[in-house]
Amino acid sequence: MTAPGVIIDTDPGVDDAVAILVALASPEIDLLGVSAVAGNVPLKAAIANAAGIVGLSGRSDVPVRAGAAAPLARDQVFGKYAAIGSFGEDIVGRQTVSPDPENAVHFLVRQALAAAEEGGSLTVCAIGPMTNIALALIQEPAVQRGIGRIVAMGGAFSVPGHRTPWAEFNFFADPHAAEAVFRSGIPVTLMPLDVTCQALFTVEHIDRFRAVGGRPGAAIADLMTRFDRSDVARYGRPGGPIHDAMTIAWLVDPSMFSGRAAAVGVEVAGLTKGQAHADFLGRGDRAASVTLIDRVDEARFLDFIVGRMARYGDGDLRLPAGA
Repeated sequence: MTAPGVIIDTDPGVDDAVAILVALASPEIDLLGVSAVAGNVPLKAAIANAAGIVGLSGRSDVPVRAGAAAPLARDQVFGKYAAIGSFGEDIVGRQTVSPDPENAVHFLVRQALAAAEEGGSLTVCAIGPMTNIALALIQEPAVQRGIGRIVAMGGAFSVPGHRTPWAEFNFFADPHAAEAVFRSGIPVTLMPLDVTCQALFTVEHIDRFRAVGGRPGAAIADLMTRFDRSDVARYGRPGGPIHDAMTIAWLVDPSMFSGRAAAVGVEVAGLTKGQAHADFLGRGDRAASVTLIDRVDEARFLDFIVGRMARYGDGDLRLPAGA
């Protein structure tokens, strides 16, 4: 059986790095490529980080491509960890993967159109601003037919945002792109802060990454130690989330999660720019094309991430089925 074709669209970022490494250690996922977008860090650093993480994994068969350097319309903002910049050689080692020269937006268009022509579908894992995906839809509306699902991290509904009181960063960084994606009607499985903040990684988990995860595990442990995300005042207990990795966990084992259908939109202007809103009752004119995830089995999720990272330490890395 052939594993589903997946493209990870990302702006690495510590959380993104974990998501990419977990995907590369998951034979259930046929990772067609990693596309970079400006967000957490500028595009030059995002593509360098994506290439560095793929190289660190040893999966040089997975191409990395650069996409949008700026949001569709708003003034550019970067993540609060923008000072990370490019991961240094002390984290990811010497660069062994060179970015593919094809533009990431062109790659998305090409893969989606090919999937549609073949009667299949592409899955896009969106863990940064949705600029590349929105540009693909603008460039070629038929892309919509070839994307079977977008699994995204973004938004905040019943919890405060982490960039403004009302907005999560990915939507805040390019609200016009997020709104265009939700308006397209493509099915979206959405991991908002409401669920990503339910699963917290503690110092013990970080130590476990270092102990069992080989060089990739040590790199993630170093990043999570250097850029500590623990916030007892916010979460009520020690530890911090690895938001983006939930998208990969859902792709491998959706039984860890629960959610409900909603129509989702994003404010694109004014004081509440980047705020996401959900219609669960069909009161608007937009179809309920989003599965809004609201619960995760924390213990299973934490074990899953540690277990996949451990594959880098024990040599249990396998290519996807059908590869």
